[in-house]
Amino acid sequence: MVQTLDAFLETNLNDLKDNGLYNEIDIVEGANGAEITINGKNYINLSSNNYLGLATDEDLKNAAKNAIDTHGVGAGAVRTINGTLDLHRELEETLAQFKGTESAIAYQSGFNCNMAAISAVMNKNDAILSDELNHASIIDGCRLSKAKIIRVNHSDMEDLRAKAKEAVESGQYNKVMYITDGVFSMDGDVAKLPEIVEIAEEFGLITYVDDAHGSGVMGKGAGTVKHFGLQDKIDFQIGTLSKAIGVVGGYVAGTKDLIDWLKVASRPFLFSTSLAPGDTKAITESVKKLMASTELHDKLWDNANYLKEGLKGKGFDIGHSETPITPVIIGEEKQAQTFSKRLMDEGVYAKAIVFPTVPRGTGRVRNMPTAAHTKEQLDEAIETYAKIGKELGLI
Repeated sequence: MVQTLDAFLETNLNDLKDNGLYNEIDIVEGANGAEITINGKNYINLSSNNYLGLATDEDLKNAAKNAIDTHGVGAGAVRTINGTLDLHRELEETLAQFKGTESAIAYQSGFNCNMAAISAVMNKNDAILSDELNHASIIDGCRLSKAKIIRVNHSDMEDLRAKAKEAVESGQYNKVMYITDGVFSMDGDVAKLPEIVEIAEEFGLITYVDDAHGSGVMGKGAGTVKHFGLQDKIDFQIGTLSKAIGVVGGYVAGTKDLIDWLKVASRPFLFSTSLAPGDTKAITESVKKLMASTELHDKLWDNANYLKEGLKGKGFDIGHSETPITPVIIGEEKQAQTFSKRLMDEGVYAKAIVFPTVPRGTGRVRNMPTAAHTKEQLDEAIETYAKIGKELGLI
């Protein structure tokens, strides 16, 4: 190994470990459900994004198996050559119906969506107003576009209005876009979409909502935009197909013209092999389930409220989450890591989230209850939290 690289890696890895910022990766043996197995030990799992338990759903598994039998294990090409299967067309038509838009396009991941969509529309002659707590994939998509990036204070509508006014009235930019997460993944708060739309209409902003943690969770499952009834007001609806949907991939939903443009201008669509047949069919089955019934959505929210009340009742700081995302805010990074490890010792798997994912000094253990959890599992987790919290002097 080149000496300069070796020194760089050793120095920086040791620095992360010394400051409690190095994340150990655990290997899950088997399915990622309400309980998981790591190194032969079972844990109550509170770290999965599998909100509705659909990652292990029998109907989705059967749909994937059947698609593999009929279409194989891979699509065989990029979408623009001959990698667009009838399964992809069915999926995108279903997604558009689900999101209440004219059209939709599927990508290989939610991260790819933001890399693809932002850079396909925005360029060096434009400006992007971006909430300061937006996901890393949004930040990278903005950088790739080469547009001027203007950070907006988190969910601060006065700051958004002032910066939108300044950007538009400066005359420096051809287009100005505002980008926000629909649900913010670290604190569980929801974007103020009605106010955002009002400001966007006042200043002619393009609106872009990444609903990775809202799809399947908000709006009776259809997402944060649907929750506020703003499907005809938001230009870009983005999301993953790997969280509540339970499989893998991402989507952009919008007007037919927007989707047609992304099909000819977005590089991840043009230069990456398309979603595998089994995944594609399983996603379609998942979305159809959500359109047919709110049963899983309702169970998720019941479990989420139950966990929140239990943890708050024990004296923990759970922030101001408006969604099932339930942080237990510890503060100091090393203590957050210690808390998470002690939970794991006692059979509860809830990972610590520290800088740079969240600001320094706001280390936390983030809990993700799902529709698949039982009340007995949640009770056990709450009591374990209380035991460790007292042991470490946090409550």
